[in-house]
Amino acid sequence: MPELPEVETTKRGIEPFLKNATVRNIIVRNPNLRWKVDPELAVILKNQKVKGICRRAKYLLLAFDKGTLILHLGMSGSLRVVTKNIAVEKHDHIDICLDNEKIIRFRDPRRFGSVLWTEGAIENHRLLNRLGPEPLEENFHGDYLFASTRGRKRAIKQHIMDNHIVVGVGNIYASESLFKAGIHPGASCNQLSKQSLVRLSNEIKNILQAAIEQGGTTLKDFSNVEGQPGYFAQKLYVYGRKNEPCLICTTKIEQITQGQRSSYFCAKCQKSR
Repeated sequence: MPELPEVETTKRGIEPFLKNATVRNIIVRNPNLRWKVDPELAVILKNQKVKGICRRAKYLLLAFDKGTLILHLGMSGSLRVVTKNIAVEKHDHIDICLDNEKIIRFRDPRRFGSVLWTEGAIENHRLLNRLGPEPLEENFHGDYLFASTRGRKRAIKQHIMDNHIVVGVGNIYASESLFKAGIHPGASCNQLSKQSLVRLSNEIKNILQAAIEQGGTTLKDFSNVEGQPGYFAQKLYVYGRKNEPCLICTTKIEQITQGQRSSYFCAKCQKSR
């Protein structure tokens, strides 16, 4: 599943082609995504100019004078910049055709992604209005994370993956941040010290920022058929490394299931409080 760094890298990759471009046409080959695509979308967006693109959590928001197009990549989706001579493939469901002869092509084999149009205030949209702070912005910090954990007994990994607490900390980056902070993924929120949670908030920022920077240099070309995001070839300390030696102490990495997701950790390097 694309996580925050992949979505941010996608945003940065397609932004130069969208900026100040005008939509000439929308081609919807399959409207049956997570939510059905508005059958009037092509009519609504025809000749509208893109005013800007931003990311909120894992949503990409394309701003127009009349409203906002909300894009989500789901579990398997990607956006590519192509031209009309690039053949359409089986899972290429939507084309946003621009006046600069570029096409933003939405591909989603599993169809858990979404393309939604809204004309209301974007911050009040039902998908966005209850989201927590962005992890890389100033309002996410150790004091905030500490306050959010008081009185809560749930595991810290599930806490930082809750989009109401902080957005975009997916399974891979949660596991890696907890390792770097020396915190066991099953540690109870209310048993962790402020010092530990300050360290965790800093590691979340560091790891996400490093992933974004690496993605920016890895995925240089979004203007061909191969230009689609994937997981970055960065060194992972624990995620997916069950029974392999810890890169710090050589203890075997363990795996447990939390909230139907796999968690990886080093029992020696990561503590429960």
